[in-house]
Amino acid sequence: MGPCLPMKYCRVLLHQYPNKSLVIFLCFVLLTCLYALTNAYVLPGPYILELMTQNLGKAESLLVSQTLVIYDDGPQKTGVEFSETLRYVFPEMFRSDTLSEDVHRIHILSKGEALTVIDEKASDESKNRYDHYKDLLLFRSREMLQDKLSLLGVDVTVSSLGRFQGEPAYVLGTQYPDETVPQVWLDKGTFRPFRWIMTGKAEQSQENSLEVRYFEWRKVHNTWYPMRIEFFATGILVREIHVQHIKVNPSFPDELFDIEHLRSLYPRIAPAEQEQGNKEDLNEVQKTIEDFKKLYE
Repeated sequence: MGPCLPMKYCRVLLHQYPNKSLVIFLCFVLLTCLYALTNAYVLPGPYILELMTQNLGKAESLLVSQTLVIYDDGPQKTGVEFSETLRYVFPEMFRSDTLSEDVHRIHILSKGEALTVIDEKASDESKNRYDHYKDLLLFRSREMLQDKLSLLGVDVTVSSLGRFQGEPAYVLGTQYPDETVPQVWLDKGTFRPFRWIMTGKAEQSQENSLEVRYFEWRKVHNTWYPMRIEFFATGILVREIHVQHIKVNPSFPDELFDIEHLRSLYPRIAPAEQEQGNKEDLNEVQKTIEDFKKLYE
């Protein structure tokens, strides 16, 4: 029912009934109800994801140069910077190389398999949830992205309308304003993601609470990418990413994403060593800095 038809009925009532105040009130109620019904409809979650993946663009690959800043949890909030190079081959291959003078960290996701190499040792463990920020940018297939989000606890079948900092948004994974479960927020007009709550605020540990925010989306050769990404643990900024350069559709050698080849080059982390690392009484931010040999000191 379009807006013109209710207005026509209201004009007829005003002509036929003498109690103009009552008619105006009834028309106001009718139009308010129609407006509420029209705006209460929420697109299904899978369809929202489809629109998101379509609107991000159709690039085949991306080369991204960026700076990663990791903040410690001390009172001075010291930050250490690393240079990173990201390689995307859509829709399911990714490689990040994090560089400093003393450390080269490689993280690869290739067709469902993951591998991380640091200090020239390889590990199949993929427990660093900070690496998941790229999932919303990599899986430009609705089916793949939906499966990935489901594995990470986002119930894509649930969608609602919400507001963040005054802006309307689609919320996937919960009924707004509940923020206690994993959820993804998308701009209502562009369908670009700008907020991902990976774990609910009901978690008591800072290590178990992580939120990622995507800012300053830029269009480069018909593909969209955020130029700034921030990570919050229990509302505290713990790291951020600043993108310097994006190249669209570069060619990459296949061996850059060859996990079996990398496994042959680097020794595996021994299970005892891995278990000992997991027992360290450090939060996730400190673990990352520890991995990078505390280069900020």
